[in-house]
Amino acid sequence: MTSLHKLLSAAGVAALCVAALSGEALAAGPSCSGGTIKVGAVSTVTGPVDFSEVPKATQAAFEQFNAAGGVNGCKVDYTISDDKADPQVAAQAARDLIDNKEVVAMVGGASLLECQVNGATYKRKNVLAVQGLGVDAACFNSPSIAPVNVGPFTLTTAVSYYATRSLDIKKLCAFFIIIGGTQEAYKAAIENWEKITSQKVHVLDLTLPLQGDLTPYVVKARDAGCDAVINNAVEPGVVQWIKTADAQKITGINWLFLSPGYTEQVAKALADTRQPVYVGTEWEPYTDVNSEANKTWVASMSAAKRPLTAFSQGGYLAAQVFIDIVKGIDGPVTRDAVTLALLKMKPAKYPLAGSPYVFGETPTHSPMQSTKIMKLENGAWKVQTPSWVVLPAT
Repeated sequence: MTSLHKLLSAAGVAALCVAALSGEALAAGPSCSGGTIKVGAVSTVTGPVDFSEVPKATQAAFEQFNAAGGVNGCKVDYTISDDKADPQVAAQAARDLIDNKEVVAMVGGASLLECQVNGATYKRKNVLAVQGLGVDAACFNSPSIAPVNVGPFTLTTAVSYYATRSLDIKKLCAFFIIIGGTQEAYKAAIENWEKITSQKVHVLDLTLPLQGDLTPYVVKARDAGCDAVINNAVEPGVVQWIKTADAQKITGINWLFLSPGYTEQVAKALADTRQPVYVGTEWEPYTDVNSEANKTWVASMSAAKRPLTAFSQGGYLAAQVFIDIVKGIDGPVTRDAVTLALLKMKPAKYPLAGSPYVFGETPTHSPMQSTKIMKLENGAWKVQTPSWVVLPAT
């Protein structure tokens, strides 16, 4: 080595040493003040529904992350706030987490209404939400919220697309329960299906009640000649719909439901039906506990003694997204750093989901565009599509 090279090498080493001592060296991964990263979730825990399984699964995943040492000594301090399905309580809970708790992000939330209530607050405060379960339409139409689930509207399109492609459906009929501002979202879901398939919906009924006699609706589907019906009823409504079809001795219609119908309770309640009943999943079928894709989720929930449900899949996945984001940060894990990392993230593939998850800098977020179809057979759910049904881009 020449004298000049030696001099330059020595100067380079000296410069790096000075930079390190002055704090100017490249950061080696994330760091945090006080050893904690504060994170929150606003969820409906008490009220008309209980979505607590979602954030509790997120909490379990974070506790296991902490027990393993976190990352660079940083551990997650996670707070679950109950919005009680009350808009005022939801707004207050978000403000408390942001202003008082000083969370860097919202992770694993699941609520009937908090996306609609708090979306503007998140945007104003530069807080992003990795929702464990997006429920209302605002969860998929906000620049500050990106759920890890497919959601009822995209799932409506995907299940209908499957029926057209695989069941040779010619006359699709849609019967929807409309709650809050979901009417336009369900109509848009059917319009998207029409664009993809070049078909037209045969019947679109937006008057399905939450409770009451379903006979007029089931008969309407029969008399209209529907060969498939897509329906957004939740667990009790699914059971009632199929039992009504049995009572009317209806045949020749494929009954299509969304993920709320995919429960073991529904399967048991309809064990005697011979109606063709299909549901779309949000993630890898949770009843398939031997699936390789479910392996880490099953291990995590079993260790935490949490139930193996689709809800817990969403909570667990939201935690994994956040942990991966934190691991990729060089320097202090602040609200601004997490927000920037989510906005700039590249699509990330997770075994539980059929689509890569990405937040990104877009005005709306519906990253998950895939489902697996389950069919009810003799009181149990069977995987109908081993491969993911992926919606084509429109």
